[in-house]
Amino acid sequence: MSEKILQVNFKINGTKKEYEDAISPLVNDFAAVPGLHWKVWLMNETNREAGYLYLFRDDTSLQNFLTGPLAAKVKSHPALSSMSVKQFDIMERQTSITRGPIGQKVGA
Repeated sequence: MSEKILQVNFKINGTKKEYEDAISPLVNDFAAVPGLHWKVWLMNETNREAGYLYLFRDDTSLQNFLTGPLAAKVKSHPALSSMSVKQFDIMERQTSITRGPIGQKVGA
């Protein structure tokens, strides 16, 4: 398996409500990203931090996303600052034992 995790964390410049209003129009765009199995949206309102965890089918899908227009829109959004973007391989055996949702597409 060659699935990849992408972890993105950042500070939000505004309220949680303002952030939610800004990202709501993009949710379906993220759902349509080729090779994206799932995305988890993270929020720590107390510290004004947010982020995402993505599971991509493979490195090619992840790289295509990072160099595409949707990622560029997120990176340049004025409501976000101090962005950290990290890529990870998955420790498959351990993740399977702890029921991590890898190796399958999770959806409705």
